[in-house]
Amino acid sequence: MLEEHKILMTNFKEIHDKYIQDEETWKKIFNEEGKKAVEIIRQYEKQLCSKTNSGTYSKFSSNLADKFWAEVRLYFPRIDFVGVK
Repeated sequence: MLEEHKILMTNFKEIHDKYIQDEETWKKIFNEEGKKAVEIIRQYEKQLCSKTNSGTYSKFSSNLADKFWAEVRLYFPRIDFVGVK
């Protein structure tokens, strides 16, 4: 995910880090770029979990999604603040 969308994710990481330091100044740009990043992250989440939603492993799908988002939060700790007003 980070390699395939390197430019967008690197750009968002820079804005994300600046947002952590000064939320008010970077809030608008953070939300705009964050929407794009979250959209890509959700696509990868769907790809990861789509095969486990059906069949004998369906009960593990939500745990897998939680683990995926936990890894995303390690790289983007404020990802949950995208779009929050």
